Amino acid sequence: MPSINNLKKRLRSYLTEEQISQVVRAYYFAEKAHEGQYRRSGDPYITHPLAVANILVDMHMDYASLMAAMLHDVIEDTGVTKEQLAEAFSEEVAELVDGVSKIAQIKFESKAEQQAENLRKMMLAMTRDIRVILVKLADRLHNMRTLGVLPQDKARRIARETLEIYAPIAMRLGMNAVRMEFEDLGFSALYPMRASRIQAAIRASSGYRKELVDKIRHQIESTLEQE
Repeated sequence: MPSINNLKKRLRSYLTEEQISQVVRAYYFAEKAHEGQYRRSGDPYITHPLAVANILVDMHMDYASLMAAMLHDVIEDTGVTKEQLAEAFSEEVAELVDGVSKIAQIKFESKAEQQAENLRKMMLAMTRDIRVILVKLADRLHNMRTLGVLPQDKARRIARETLEIYAPIAMRLGMNAVRMEFEDLGFSALYPMRASRIQAAIRASSGYRKELVDKIRHQIESTLEQE
């Protein structure tokens, strides 16, 4: 399981010690704010913001984005306000967290309205600060990776929303690896039997390809030895 110490080691590859200390401070602030809250898996809630921050480290995001990742649920799920975040950290971090919280609060009646309005609201948020979108995508990615602990109906709803809303946004931003993972995880949640059959076919195909490559390699080696 990821830990704050492991994260600190990863951050030393591209952030200063002062910036790392700010990220760590945000972690402990979030840990205290979420005290007593747990994920459906039974893990302490802080494991989720920490995982989101780790996803953003893979992208080499700046320290303010990582702080926002640590704090992204405190406005929505605890008694902490945007003003308190600004006072404790900075206006920049508070704005990022507030932006992520506002995206999470978007609710619509129909799929068509949800699709259009979500895209519109997210693009509007992007014009202010694209980091809001990136934190939200990382948040959704970790939720998709842990989808298995949810009731099937809720997991399917989240998977469908991810395929309809978040995967296209990742594609528009050129985040192809994130888009592909969204699509793989979403398809597996919606169509588990089809997904398992496709994975089995891919594994079988991969095995055959390896056998074919080995055969060709042996033929080339034999020919080279003869020549």
